[in-house]
Amino acid sequence: MKKSIHPKYQQVLFVDSATGHRFVCGSTLQSAQTETFEGKQYPVVPVSTSSASHPFFTGSKQLVDAEGRVEKFNKRFRSHVKKEASGEEGQEQQEGQGQEEKNKEAQPESKAPKKAIVRK
Repeated sequence: MKKSIHPKYQQVLFVDSATGHRFVCGSTLQSAQTETFEGKQYPVVPVSTSSASHPFFTGSKQLVDAEGRVEKFNKRFRSHVKKEASGEEGQEQQEGQGQEEKNKEAQPESKAPKKAIVRK
């Protein structure tokens, strides 16, 4: 390894801010704060979530916003199914096609002759 281009690798104390759980792990993170843990001085890095507070590791079933997203999807899907059943979707497509034809009529056509593509 080249000298002086790599960050210093050291043991760092990570503190879970949600539960207060502390653990030591090797890292290149630098911190001005230090704390004594198990009789040894370590730089301290706070983390918002660790294995002590994450629902996957703790086994708690916390669905933060999943229910809201599912309900939102079901509302949209139900309204789509209702439109198909009542035939509204077909009417909307016909109205859209009529609008496209009106737009074509409103635009003047170019008077330049069209070139034919000849393939050999």
